[in-house]
Amino acid sequence: MDIVYRLGTATAADIHARMSDPPTYTTVRGLLRILVNKNHLVVRSDGARFVYHPRTPRRHAGTSTLAHVIRTFFDGSAASAMAALLGSADLELSRSELQRISSMIKRARAKAERT
Repeated sequence: MDIVYRLGTATAADIHARMSDPPTYTTVRGLLRILVNKNHLVVRSDGARFVYHPRTPRRHAGTSTLAHVIRTFFDGSAASAMAALLGSADLELSRSELQRISSMIKRARAKAERT
């Protein structure tokens, strides 16, 4: 999906060529067929080739996927997910990122107080 999002549209050959340590070309085509069946990709015929493009813009797909991860791994708790992210040794946040998170929390807090 990352390759298709980067390219906008891609054939199986385009995707296969850009994969690091790719599986077989047949496997890539099989994975693309699964992504089409799951409505993640749209496919159109261009002569003998099939051209794929994302059904959902990357931003919306990321939001939907993140919500699924929070429901699945954090019992629906955004606070638990955020605590896991902030507690991760692999995550280093810049001062500006921390400020952005702080501002979002302030806005969410103000919104919750209005309701």
